[in-house]
Amino acid sequence: MTTFDKREEGFEKKFALDEEQRFKAEARRNKLLGLWAADLLGKTGDDAAAYAKEVVASDFDEAGDNDVMRKVAKDLAAKGVTEQQVRVKMDELVATAVAQIKAGQ
Repeated sequence: MTTFDKREEGFEKKFALDEEQRFKAEARRNKLLGLWAADLLGKTGDDAAAYAKEVVASDFDEAGDNDVMRKVAKDLAAKGVTEQQVRVKMDELVATAVAQIKAGQ
């Protein structure tokens, strides 16, 4: 194996690891968002956990974050929460999710 091949293999492994970390962070952010929204909806315990799972699952509807944002915003509309507020919360929670993933939580 040449030096070039070794470097290429290293870059491929790093890319795969970065993608895995990104996926985990997005799933964690969606779970945290679901728990936040569940709290606003008055859900607790198993109901809150089930709602958070629904939010995580909604991310598989289409590419990107819009499916998650729309679901949560729709569910919270009766509480006066706007799509913009949900987007801001998503942005806040991504940093928390990344920190939790890096800490091994």
